[in-house]
Amino acid sequence: MVCLGNICRSPLAEGILRSKLPYEDFIIDSAGTANYHTGSNPDNRSITVGNKYGINISKLMGRQFSVRDFDDFDIIYAMDRSNFDNIIRLARNQADKDKVKMILNEVYPDQNYDVPDPYHGGDHGFENVYKMLDEACDNIAEKLK
Repeated sequence: MVCLGNICRSPLAEGILRSKLPYEDFIIDSAGTANYHTGSNPDNRSITVGNKYGINISKLMGRQFSVRDFDDFDIIYAMDRSNFDNIIRLARNQADKDKVKMILNEVYPDQNYDVPDPYHGGDHGFENVYKMLDEACDNIAEKLK
């Protein structure tokens, strides 16, 4: 599965999912729909929050989502409506589109909530995003076991 967002949310989702699913059974990656974070490490505040919960995401590197990801991954989680729309535009067919889901739908089915941008959450923005993603990833892991 691939998690779509940017250098603050997607690496957290990737790290959380990796901590909950057996690495040998799942390929988990994160990417963005724009290329301006390609080769960048996660935001330092995401790294700090991950470390607080025993999840080291410091070595992850940003990359751009590509059409090939539809072939390489069974599930594609978008962090927000903008990411979702960008991914759907790249889809080649209905099968590709059917792989794309909003990650918070795992917590709030059919609500299509966005994972908030932690930069606008004040001192607690990154912590709150972590908690939302952790709950969503618990539900994802439970479904996949």
